[in-house]
Amino acid sequence: MTPPPVDSPVREHQDAYAVSAEFYDLLQGERDEVRVRSLYRDDVGRARVGVLDVGAGTGRVTLMSLLESRVPVHAVEPARCMRTPLMTRLASLSAELTTRVTVHPYALDEAGLHGVADVAVCHNTVACLRPASRRALWPAVAEALVPAGVLLVQLPPARLPRYETAHAMPTRTVGRHEYGGRMVTSADGDRIRARFEYWVRDDGRVLRRHDETFWMWPATRTEMVAELERGGFLALPERPDPSVLAVRRAQT
Repeated sequence: MTPPPVDSPVREHQDAYAVSAEFYDLLQGERDEVRVRSLYRDDVGRARVGVLDVGAGTGRVTLMSLLESRVPVHAVEPARCMRTPLMTRLASLSAELTTRVTVHPYALDEAGLHGVADVAVCHNTVACLRPASRRALWPAVAEALVPAGVLLVQLPPARLPRYETAHAMPTRTVGRHEYGGRMVTSADGDRIRARFEYWVRDDGRVLRRHDETFWMWPATRTEMVAELERGGFLALPERPDPSVLAVRRAQT
């Protein structure tokens, strides 16, 4: 059978998560799932138009949104290697749930979404955007939201680290193999270098080692509020968890 023509070919983005995609859910997913529910569940549960997950990754916010709401969910994830576990996760759900979710395999400004949601979540994403890209994201989010729609943003680090810091991830055992890793952060000019180091062991013997580096750009809450105001948003009262900034799309 001849495949149908593509109306507008999707420009694939280079995957920056080629290594981490294998380890993310195993080493960080359980903790992230708890955090996602704590930070965003109440707002998602109040959605009446739709939920927009910007930078969906492997789908923690997307899945929670499907379970906690009854509205359409839009998951935006340009990286193919992160979309793969997202799609696998969705494949295990019932048809009632999967008919409500659409996965957009490109950046938000290429997705053509207009007024599809009244709640948007940007979790574990903004810190890794260059300042110019971050500022360009806000008008695209505003376009995808209805007037007075709410955007919840997990804030980037406020400043550069003074020292190199290592944070160990919890180890997990899968059959005969033990998986583990750590994240090492340090300042590099105006950026933060975040190096993820992973290992796989069998009876104490290291079978594999992998590492992957990400870059983060710090910004204070005040800077973020100013950016978002220029992008068409108004700040809402501070949340109990200061790592999240809540804003509302201005009425137009």
